[in-house]
Amino acid sequence: MTAVPPRALLFDWDNTLVDTWPTIHHALAVTFREMGREPWTLEQTRARVRESARDSFPELFGERAAEAADTFYRTFEADHLERLKERPGATEMLGRLDAAGYYLAVVSNKRGDLLRKEAQSLGWTALFVRLVGANDATRDKPAEEPVQMALEGSGIASGQEVWFVGDTEIDMLCACTTGCVPVLLRKEPPAAGEFGDNSPQHHLPNCASLADLLTGQRPL
Repeated sequence: MTAVPPRALLFDWDNTLVDTWPTIHHALAVTFREMGREPWTLEQTRARVRESARDSFPELFGERAAEAADTFYRTFEADHLERLKERPGATEMLGRLDAAGYYLAVVSNKRGDLLRKEAQSLGWTALFVRLVGANDATRDKPAEEPVQMALEGSGIASGQEVWFVGDTEIDMLCACTTGCVPVLLRKEPPAAGEFGDNSPQHHLPNCASLADLLTGQRPL
């Protein structure tokens, strides 16, 4: 583990700070049905949804990718704010980290305008310097462009002073690709071989444990 405290934290959004899997799953199920496909189960959705729609839908739906994206986003936007729930302790964690002076930003594969609407709905907008979502940069996570956009103007370069906090392999890959510290934030510890060469340097089981680690309540 690194013993150097970060200057900046870049957070994934879905299932790291908020729980929107039911909404994503419903929108995806409607999309699959309209495309004449058998919908995934919720467990399959959780396991398979990683990339942005811009990156994943061409492979899933081929020439009908644009049509599928329209269906997905129309369904998702209908009630995503009403269904939105923060992960336990997320608001308190973000408040503690902000008060401690850390640079906070989000790098998500949720479309950027929807990401920012959700942050506003939760009252979190002021806690983040930047909220970078899918389609905001020329490429989406795990590419380096959204990370560079999230850090733009901060004077902090991507590297060991930046922790990338997420819950899936694409987050750990993005961290390692950009030279940041990969941090796994979820209840389950990493399984043997789960992340290959992109294993997390830290595993924190919940939001409170991350806040405690970075505000002096437990050793780094």
